[in-house]
Amino acid sequence: MHHQSIAFKPLQFPFPPHLHPPNAIPSRRLSPLVSFPLHPNTTTFSPRSAASCRSFHIPVSNQPPCSLPSSNAIKTVDVTTLGNLCVDIVLNVPKLPPSSPDAREAFMEQLSSSPPDKRYWEAGGNCNTAIAAARLGLNCLSIGYVGNDIYGKFLLDVLHEEGIGMVVMGEETEFVSCPGHSYETLICWVLVDPLQKHDFCSPLDFSEEPAFSWMRTLSEEVKRGIKRSRILFCNGYDFDELSPGLISSAVDCAIEAATSVFFDPGPCGKSLLCGTVEEQKAVRHLLKMSDVLLLTSDEAESLTGIANPILAGQELLRKGVRTKWVVVKMGPKGSILITPSSISCASAFKVKVMDTVGCGDSFVAAIAFGFIHNFPLVTTLAFANAVGAATAMGCGAGRNVATLKQVVELMEAHDLNEDDDFWNELLGEHLDSEEVTFLSKMVLNGGNGRMNRVAFRKAVSELLPKLKSCQLEGTLSR
Repeated sequence: MHHQSIAFKPLQFPFPPHLHPPNAIPSRRLSPLVSFPLHPNTTTFSPRSAASCRSFHIPVSNQPPCSLPSSNAIKTVDVTTLGNLCVDIVLNVPKLPPSSPDAREAFMEQLSSSPPDKRYWEAGGNCNTAIAAARLGLNCLSIGYVGNDIYGKFLLDVLHEEGIGMVVMGEETEFVSCPGHSYETLICWVLVDPLQKHDFCSPLDFSEEPAFSWMRTLSEEVKRGIKRSRILFCNGYDFDELSPGLISSAVDCAIEAATSVFFDPGPCGKSLLCGTVEEQKAVRHLLKMSDVLLLTSDEAESLTGIANPILAGQELLRKGVRTKWVVVKMGPKGSILITPSSISCASAFKVKVMDTVGCGDSFVAAIAFGFIHNFPLVTTLAFANAVGAATAMGCGAGRNVATLKQVVELMEAHDLNEDDDFWNELLGEHLDSEEVTFLSKMVLNGGNGRMNRVAFRKAVSELLPKLKSCQLEGTLSR
């Protein structure tokens, strides 16, 4: 799950006693790895080898492979995230902030009256996706802005520890020509109530301009990073900090370099489509030109006006120019992956949910993993559901997102939250017109017409041993 971020100055007063972190945040350190060359002046840390676990070969049954387009640029990075880098301040609160703007602003002023202790900090925003992807063995790069402050240093340290490269956006000439603008690292208050419901709070909620509206162009280092990536991941919260034109420029750079574009519009997708002319143009460009769209069922409905998530996904495919996959997340029910010729469905895992922050971000990382490795579609969904569920079992995101060990344990247990009535009702009208693949705990009678039921054990039979082997060899994060 993504969230809004803000520019925020360090505070100078004692921390309120009634606000405290849900859990202590562990630290991980990795041995130094070799970074890919960008430019001598680029701020980078050591990303994992792009060849790690590249030896995966999983037979694809009846689905055509999703081949990545060719390009003259050498693809040394698997996943690059654009923008939305922030520090989360994760706090337990007696109750979530009110919804009215005035009351919410007063709540923010109360939070701002005291400094957040470093124990409560966590990497947030697109750091969640990058960390989850890196822990799955993907070579990751973060492109975004961090200030020359304590929050920026914290973020850079976390990314370094997780083996993720970094390219800092913003030219020195832009700093000089735009005095009075924010050049500080973004932070966001992540508030959790006693029922484990959460809300995100920031003064940026009351700002009409992106936090870094002073950025006008992509630097050569940023362009080089995008061109060397297999996937560029963008989300709707990028618009909180970057101008629509700059986001569109990044997408165009990716398309030119045959870098696949992933886009998760998030809950702000609908409002952006009703926003400024520039916002509308940029969001429509992303929806049309992305290779993979990722949405919740509510978000798919808000963008299309269609309640049925399959029909909504098919509508997004029809309107897309480059769109290959539409992935719809349905929380505890599971997920659906829709292509122009097929529908794949997988039930969610049964887990004890501690916190849903970061689940969607982790899910994106696993979808990217399956996309790169040409997994069968239903296997990709099963894997993504497991990674999202493993994150839900922890508290908070950032360094608390799923580890490979947790994902393997969930997949071995294969305790699925199956709801046959739900799926039969959802899929019933599509069985005569689309090829449908459905993941089940077990299959007694095989397929039925165009419905292809696949047993979970069979779907992950090639993937699971390789994940376990990589875990033991230390190729992937433990």
